Amino acid sequence: MHTHLLPERLPNFADKFGYGDFIHLVHHRPGFARMMKGDTFFREIASNCWSPEVRIGEYLHFKTPVQVVCTIPVMFSYWAKPADCLDLSMFLNDHLAGVVEDFPEHYIALGTIPMQDADLAIRELERLKGLGFPGVQIGSNVNQLNLGEPQFFPIFEACERLDLAVFVHPWEMMGEADMRKYWLPWLVGMPAETCRAACSLIFGGVMERLPRLRFCFAHAGGSFIPTIGRIQHGFNCRPDLVAVDNPVPPRDYLGRFWVDSATHDPQLLRYILEVVGDEKVCLGTDYPFPLGDLEIGSFIEDMNLSQATLERIFYKNTLAWLHGGG
Repeated sequence: MHTHLLPERLPNFADKFGYGDFIHLVHHRPGFARMMKGDTFFREIASNCWSPEVRIGEYLHFKTPVQVVCTIPVMFSYWAKPADCLDLSMFLNDHLAGVVEDFPEHYIALGTIPMQDADLAIRELERLKGLGFPGVQIGSNVNQLNLGEPQFFPIFEACERLDLAVFVHPWEMMGEADMRKYWLPWLVGMPAETCRAACSLIFGGVMERLPRLRFCFAHAGGSFIPTIGRIQHGFNCRPDLVAVDNPVPPRDYLGRFWVDSATHDPQLLRYILEVVGDEKVCLGTDYPFPLGDLEIGSFIEDMNLSQATLERIFYKNTLAWLHGGG
């Protein structure tokens, strides 16, 4: 339920819009392309980042026929002018809709929306619903504003009204400019970003006010679940700072949202299963990127979990998250 897919060809949106470091692709050798952020190299991707056929073959090697696909977070472009971000979002969403149409037995898609403008975001949510998307992927912050800020509430309200699931993925990591060495933005910043998103949605009252809205957090919820003791203690000892917008303790939300299984650590996954319950953990890989679980849950099969728990992780929980009960 957590994989990323791009079109093989991207327009040069910087030329189209006349500004900005929008991502474009340079196909420099067969089967590979460079993702360029303006004139800066971002990362190299292979054909499994754009070819539905290649992906199907790779997944079948791990007995996994269905993938939930969404764009790469760097494509969110919340920094862009809202109308331009909507244009970009529609291009990406139309591509994903086409993949699902061409390979309906193998793909389910999550859309992307211009989070920086609630009206435009809701317009695209309604279009996505009409296209048959079961949900959307959003970033952990919007131009460094927390997701619990009031201007984003109408977007979440629309997601609940439209019965669209929400997948929260870290991006634009806090402190990234100060810790570029050692890949720290990805190793340290990403888990913190996901915890930031979960805390802001809880403390801001979004989860409390929209109890039917189904959130799932990438990378097993980042650092939120491992540090829930500290978070709860902070809520208890300084309610004047923490409980200002929502009096419900953060621990009460464990089991009320989903997380993916991308821990790379059986011991941590056991802890997460114990804390949130085996009905709230979905198979997520971050495929096709090297920091992901590229053996598609093989380590989970080696954990001696019950067959019932394996079935929940491998497909039932994803269906429940996407469709409200499976």
